[in-house]
Amino acid sequence: MELTPEQLVSEFQDAVMELYFARKRIALLEAENAALREHLALTEQASRTES
Repeated sequence: MELTPEQLVSEFQDAVMELYFARKRIALLEAENAALREHLALTEQASRTES
């Protein structure tokens, strides 16, 4: 299957947009992961001080 130059440009633009949204999702997941790690560390610290 051979694409026209216009189709190639369209495919490229679609790929760029998918990458943009994937990077945004990755950033959100990294922030969520950091918050969960902090919460876990605080919970573990609190359980150690209660023991």
